[in-house]
Amino acid sequence: MTFSVWAPGKSRVRVRVDGEFHPMTEESGGWWHADVPGTNYSFFVDDDETPLPDPRSLRQPEGVFGPSQVYDHSAFAWTDQAWTGRALPGSVLYELHIGTFTPEGTFDSAIGRLDHLVDLGIDLVEVMPVNSFDGTTGWGYDGVLWGAVHEPYGGPDGFKRFVDAAHARGLGVVLDVVYNHMGPSGAFLDRFGPYFAGRNLWGPALNVTGPGSDEVRRYVLDNALMWFRDFHVDALRLDAIHAILDTRATHILEEMAQEVDALSAGLRRPLSLIAESDLNDPRHVTPRAAGGYGLAAQWCDDLHHALHVFMTGETQGYYKDFGAPNALKTTLENAFFHAGTWSSFRDRTHGRPIDKSVTPGHRFLCFLQNHDQIGNRATGDRMSASVSPGVLACGAAIMFCSPYTPMVFMGEEWAASTPWQFFASFPDPGLAEAVRTGRRKEFAEHGWGESEVPDPIDPQTVVNSRLDWSELDSPVHASMLDLYKSLIALRRKHPELSDPRLDKFSVEQDDRVVTLHRGRITLVCNLGTTDVQRPPGEVLLSSPGVRGDVVAPESFAIVIH
Repeated sequence: MTFSVWAPGKSRVRVRVDGEFHPMTEESGGWWHADVPGTNYSFFVDDDETPLPDPRSLRQPEGVFGPSQVYDHSAFAWTDQAWTGRALPGSVLYELHIGTFTPEGTFDSAIGRLDHLVDLGIDLVEVMPVNSFDGTTGWGYDGVLWGAVHEPYGGPDGFKRFVDAAHARGLGVVLDVVYNHMGPSGAFLDRFGPYFAGRNLWGPALNVTGPGSDEVRRYVLDNALMWFRDFHVDALRLDAIHAILDTRATHILEEMAQEVDALSAGLRRPLSLIAESDLNDPRHVTPRAAGGYGLAAQWCDDLHHALHVFMTGETQGYYKDFGAPNALKTTLENAFFHAGTWSSFRDRTHGRPIDKSVTPGHRFLCFLQNHDQIGNRATGDRMSASVSPGVLACGAAIMFCSPYTPMVFMGEEWAASTPWQFFASFPDPGLAEAVRTGRRKEFAEHGWGESEVPDPIDPQTVVNSRLDWSELDSPVHASMLDLYKSLIALRRKHPELSDPRLDKFSVEQDDRVVTLHRGRITLVCNLGTTDVQRPPGEVLLSSPGVRGDVVAPESFAIVIH
């Protein structure tokens, strides 16, 4: 067995394998190697006696502070040989968190709920980060060993079983990955070499542009390719790419897109990169031939914000600008509300307009809720806690009738009453207290009382955030689920509703009444206080408040003519 690690400029590197120390030999480029038999191993750098896990570890059975374990990707018996992939255009996504999707919080228990997603009409399941992080429970964005799958979820074989089971049901899998920072506990990469370049809002940022950054970039790129090649995932969602500082002529995301496209050709199935970005820059999803990065899509927060304000009336913080007249119309027609325009939240102009004649709507993910927009509220309250089922139905109708790629957050489809709160489980008492007090202070600055903010370290916060599947037995929740199924089925049946051409799409907004025109199909949503006239034609789907040619408040009608 060959053990290898990149540790440039070090005078000595040893590897301890199954309790026995072995010297390593330095070769070109700062790489050290040792050929010895064994399974469990740790590295020791220079004269430091701290055992360090492998930066490229594939398994951490004892957590991020324990030894790494040799893992053979080829040993897993895949059954998805007939899987040809799932492209993003025309698809509906479903975001879930393995630890709270089921009471057990494992990959195997999540497999038991995949048929629910098939029945709903989902095409791609987006799984929040599963890489190894310190503690047992957390959102996953504090990962420190990117190639090792979190053991409490089921480890690498558990994730492979999940992907294999999803493919057997016709479901693609999107994995959320974090390349913009390392977590605050167990991030040992800087002990080996120049992996870090300062910090950002969340933790140590990776050195992808300075001296010694070639191998760091390779570290990131190899990790991305691994998920596609060895775990058979169909897409990666790239967390907060605006926090990746890269000043090279070829941005690492463009380089990643090139390599993923090359792998896609070799595997003969579509592979997609989906960015989360706060920049409102269409270049990320512009093809490389046209000067862009060539990513498949990006989350579009402006669409969420405009829909949220329209549905709830909340205008505090970053929602303020979206309370402007016709803000929903502007955003629905252009994807970005801030497109070289003033952002009061940022106190500057922000964004850049898209070219609607060349940029298809499917490159932008549209959602009413997601893990951030729920979990970063003080109490983690879902939209169902503050608006009526009629308003929720109108929001869903707009999302599924838009030219954008819809994404549903777990439980949204039945208006789940359970909150989804911020939680972590750092074993270190000092770090745990820092997270606890920092979270409460942050929300106190936004007007919430500290007592209102759940303790993120309390195990009960995780319990509170788990979906309650028994709610599906309730008529109210079952009714919302039926509506979501009907909207997705309607989107599949009528190509007009998934047509991504933004220059063929128009919106009318009269205060709280919004009308979407989708070829022969028209959607009218009434969140006003008085009845409005229903468009002429055959009603394809409507909410209970539609009577004859009248659409009552908190109702919608989808009509074909």
